Amino acid sequence: MEQPVSHIPYGKTGYFNQLVIDFLAEHPNLRPFYKYSPVQPDFEAVINAKKAFPQQRDVLVAALQEQYKHLDITDNVRNNINSLLDQQTFTITTAHQPNIFTGYLYFVYKILQTIKLAGKLKTQYPQYNFVPVYYMGSEDADLDELGHVYIDGKTITWPTDQEGAVGRMQPEGFEELIGKVKDALGYGPYAEELIELLKRAYLGHKNIQEATLYLVNELFGRYGLVVLVPDNPKLKKLFIPVMKDELFKQQSYRIVNETIEALSKHHKVQANPREINLFYLTETSRERIVQVGDIWKVLHLPVEFTADDLEKELEEHPEKFSPNVILRGMLQETILPNIAFIGGGGEIAYWLELQSLFDHYRVPFPVLILRNSFLLTDANSRERLQKLGLSVTDLFEDTEELVNRFVQEHTNAALVLKDEYAAVEKLFDDLVLKAREIDVTLEASVAAERTRAVKSIGKLEHKFLKAEKKKFGWQTEQIRNLKIRLFPANSLQERKENFMPWYVQQGPAFFDMLLENLDPLSDQFGIINQQ
Repeated sequence: MEQPVSHIPYGKTGYFNQLVIDFLAEHPNLRPFYKYSPVQPDFEAVINAKKAFPQQRDVLVAALQEQYKHLDITDNVRNNINSLLDQQTFTITTAHQPNIFTGYLYFVYKILQTIKLAGKLKTQYPQYNFVPVYYMGSEDADLDELGHVYIDGKTITWPTDQEGAVGRMQPEGFEELIGKVKDALGYGPYAEELIELLKRAYLGHKNIQEATLYLVNELFGRYGLVVLVPDNPKLKKLFIPVMKDELFKQQSYRIVNETIEALSKHHKVQANPREINLFYLTETSRERIVQVGDIWKVLHLPVEFTADDLEKELEEHPEKFSPNVILRGMLQETILPNIAFIGGGGEIAYWLELQSLFDHYRVPFPVLILRNSFLLTDANSRERLQKLGLSVTDLFEDTEELVNRFVQEHTNAALVLKDEYAAVEKLFDDLVLKAREIDVTLEASVAAERTRAVKSIGKLEHKFLKAEKKKFGWQTEQIRNLKIRLFPANSLQERKENFMPWYVQQGPAFFDMLLENLDPLSDQFGIINQQ
């Protein structure tokens, strides 16, 4: 009987860099840059560290209640928000920008992994409560990254010329955009329900962060997921001490660069700090703050401050200051009673730069956990693979290498000319000896002819393979089609596709299936065999 889930080591997929592999293996080169094992974390230790950190839970809960006041929420969400007042409650957090229509499939994996880990820890430590949190990176301004969705081979792009924090942008033009999504998705038992949900989310809210909050709450609220939008003056106020230090002393630049110097001996660095790692936010812009002498300027805006003016602005309007990637995690860990952060390879890479910075500000560093990765296969694709005598894991190979290997393994012709290469080498070895006897200067000519002969055999070998491939035309076409289907644009499915093509067919059961099959502390890539 076919297993619902199988696994392949990350290193054998060909899609993950060495940093991810070393991180999971706790390689000595990388281990000093994170506090807890990512696969067998000491949760007891991180809980105790967080208990010792002063937490303004009342401010967090008040901000969440205000954020949710216009939404219908499940009892699970309400109870989880209220439980955050309790000193025995901790959060498990994942973070992502408000990509339109949730963006990539891995967004769903991150959310569900957060939910699963919270449930697992509640069973393991019944004396505590654990709340799954989606921390929305709504202040990101990268519309090229956030403003499109890929469905069934089509990229649907939001054409807007708005600038600044994407979360604050108005969802103009979404009626047409949702029409394009509907056409791309086609028919499914849950298609109508999903399209209506998208309309309520994007046509019924004033900005992208509110639309995303509504959408994510509707999809995952039944599991008790709490969404946190940090673009909030109450929450930013908690971060004023660090932001003030950043503006006036600029410690993070020095501290993180020291870490980078050590880290870069073995791995490529993900993010480089600036002298000031804060942006200045307006409704339509998000611009860097730079210090020039005794003045702090906001780039590309006619805004500048003296030291006194800047301090006053920070105290009165903390929501106008936005941390970049270097300080974003610090804000998250200051606001939340958080013990674990679930992120992708890129996120883990920049968190590895931050441990010394956390130590400097005496903010407890969370357990870092790599998000789950999956390939979803369908019965039809698996049947075609079986007829070809291939396994799903074969598809992780480069397409042309896989095609060549398939032909070489199934042909009756001798396509690899090993014997011929050996015969040529022997012939030219003999010729070298003769050349030496006649005139030592002839050796160079023999070497040149040897190179030409070997190249000629290589060309013949290539022609033999090309000719033989034609005989296996339908099989090689099948391999290519399967690769395109399961690895769109030669990328991992989760980094390209959106959740909606699966959701229109299966509805909420799709999330239940994923939740059942994921392991929140896995160090393996998962292959889920769907019916």
